[in-house]
Amino acid sequence: MKTLGKISANLIAELYNENKPVFMIDDIVRINKTSRPNAAKLVFDLIKRKVIHRLKKGKYIIIPQELGSADTFIGNLYVMAKEIVNTQNYYIAFYSAMKYWGMTTHPVIKVFIVTSKRQFPPQELADRISFVFVDKKNIWGVKSKWITKTATVNISDIEKTIVDALSHPEYCGGITEVAKGIWLVKDKINFKRLIKYTLKYNKKVVAKRLGYILEILGIDAGDTFTKLKTYVSNRYDLLDPTSTKKSIDKNSWHLIDNIGSKQILKIISA
Repeated sequence: MKTLGKISANLIAELYNENKPVFMIDDIVRINKTSRPNAAKLVFDLIKRKVIHRLKKGKYIIIPQELGSADTFIGNLYVMAKEIVNTQNYYIAFYSAMKYWGMTTHPVIKVFIVTSKRQFPPQELADRISFVFVDKKNIWGVKSKWITKTATVNISDIEKTIVDALSHPEYCGGITEVAKGIWLVKDKINFKRLIKYTLKYNKKVVAKRLGYILEILGIDAGDTFTKLKTYVSNRYDLLDPTSTKKSIDKNSWHLIDNIGSKQILKIISA
């Protein structure tokens, strides 16, 4: 944590203890037992030192540092993203949602948030938050979940997380990470819902990537393959758009497998 004076450090520590990464100036008055003018001076100093960020008049958020447990850090990061987004039509997505559902073992240092309004995070939070714009009609498959003891956020359910990740593996660490995530939650997936979502997504490459990955992983998904095969056409798509275009393995899904089934199987067994 950045070096702070005793008063500032105690304030930040108490706000974390109260699970209040987003706070009002009245919280400072209460915690520090001080006047509003003194609280305002403290706020000015903390903003200048990039310890907190002003959301709007009288409302602030702590810029995450190293303070607190990993779970607390992630929860506060998600709440921070929620507070910054300027619409109710949003949800935590991609790698951030994968982390919530146990689809990755890696730490989260940036929150991906899908929103129906184009916006950018504050400059000092650009390395913590990334907004992905979509049309309002594409915001579905979302649940409200408690992320801390006092705050909820909108987050994609497991099946929507999967189809989003297959559409944009670049926001999820690549297709191998997506495949590993599917493997980790294979017993929690509602395959009827997953197929329904894939059809609703109406993006051939998502269906093809899903079918091929399930095939490689040997996951028995009933008649899933038959339904997904209807999306196979003469067009060839990259399995992983974040990698080289060199094909490694042939397949019946009309995908340019630039990763290789052996590499995917290696990742899930690691």
